[in-house]
Amino acid sequence: MPGTIPQPKLDARYSDPKAAAADWPSTVERLRAAEVYWLSTVRPDGRPHVTPLIGVWQDGALHFCTGPDERKAKNLRDNQEVVLTTGANSLTEGYDLVIEGEAVRLTDETRLRALAGAYVEKYGKDWEFEVANGAFRHPAGQALVFRVEPRTAFGFAKDPYAQTRWQFTG
Repeated sequence: MPGTIPQPKLDARYSDPKAAAADWPSTVERLRAAEVYWLSTVRPDGRPHVTPLIGVWQDGALHFCTGPDERKAKNLRDNQEVVLTTGANSLTEGYDLVIEGEAVRLTDETRLRALAGAYVEKYGKDWEFEVANGAFRHPAGQALVFRVEPRTAFGFAKDPYAQTRWQFTG
């Protein structure tokens, strides 16, 4: 929920005794700065599908786009529940994040224009999109845009080890 700052809960079972829970504002900065995210969706037959993608954090949610005929878009037609992850590929350095939520398609062109600008600001001119008919447009075709507000988020620190959980609803 935009503007909501959830209270962190450190899980002592998976945390070093010296560890402290991470705060949500610094976690948002990590989400905003990440360049690559991994999206997990579920295929119609129940098998998982995971793929890397780029995205932008804006207005309390992570946003990503995909072509309408790509596997992730097909999966989202039947099941909008997703998990987005980002972090470092290291056991002892960095910070890993997991966001659970529902991928909601955005079609409002004012919102889409703001997001298109955020993509260029973050990734450069190679990721410039026009907005038309409720979607992004680029030389390769159309891209549907999705918003994922966190329902639950997890943060995994590595020095010292710590697992923080943030709950956004119920």
